[in-house]
Amino acid sequence: MSELVTGEAVALEVRPARLPSRALAVLLDLAAAVAVYIGVTIGLVAATASLDEAAQTAISIAVFVLVLVGGPVVVETLSHGRSLGKMACGLRVVRDDGGPIRFRHALVRGLIGVIEILMTLGVVACIASLVSARGRRLGDVFAGTLVVRERVPAGQAGFVPPPPPWLVGRFTALDLSAVPDGLWLAVRQYLTRMRQLDPAVGWSMAERLAGDLAERTGTPVPPGVPPAAYLAAVLQERQAREARRAFGDGAAVGGGQVGAAGPAAFPAPPAQQPAGPSAVVPPERRPSAPPSAPPQAPGAASAVDGPADRPSTGFVPPA
Repeated sequence: MSELVTGEAVALEVRPARLPSRALAVLLDLAAAVAVYIGVTIGLVAATASLDEAAQTAISIAVFVLVLVGGPVVVETLSHGRSLGKMACGLRVVRDDGGPIRFRHALVRGLIGVIEILMTLGVVACIASLVSARGRRLGDVFAGTLVVRERVPAGQAGFVPPPPPWLVGRFTALDLSAVPDGLWLAVRQYLTRMRQLDPAVGWSMAERLAGDLAERTGTPVPPGVPPAAYLAAVLQERQAREARRAFGDGAAVGGGQVGAAGPAAFPAPPAQQPAGPSAVVPPERRPSAPPSAPPQAPGAASAVDGPADRPSTGFVPPA
């Protein structure tokens, strides 16, 4: 993943296209352009048979430039960076700030592409793409563009696992105002990819992120709670607060239970979990209510009093 910063200072995460997919897209574009060039050339040869050799050569050069250089420039400009090959490979050309390209970007890429792709058979473009951290060729560098992937396989879609049921609602009193957005993003990325990591590496990363999160909130990680489960529970609490702030106090109540019926994503809790302030006491162990009702204020009417006990004015005090 690579990060692009828009003009509004918003960071976008994109997946830059690498050399194999870009090479396949270029080959498809060249095949289409050569097919069009051959068809146009055959038509021109039949139409300009009566002209002299110099005129035919000039027309051939003009057709070559228009079809193999001007054609891709026009197509990328009108399609906002999606040529035929890029469309087939799920790629798109964007600016360095993530916006759609314009005619000048496509023109610079096309003119430099003649040198680094057509004249050198793609050798210069391959070397530049391999050297660049984001897979850019020289045309992208001079034009200020980047080729990114538009389609991501469905199997790689990020899914944040829900926290264990015994941790839901346990961190409602945490102060999350000091946690930066970058740390939230790191926690989310870890939770979506923790199944792909080595167990030892994933555990160390979870401990480090849990320590950073506990330092920002000012509350240590509860003993006996796995770090990954702690991260999931705190992230769910933040999402619930954001939902309540956006949709009202009644929204997102119990929202962390969504997906809890699926396979367990975290280790089971320890056998003896220390009871914190929010520990749930079973109903059979709760202290029974005292038999005597609390004293009522003088003159207040009871809910079970008959009509004779009400004031003569007809006003009934609120319960």
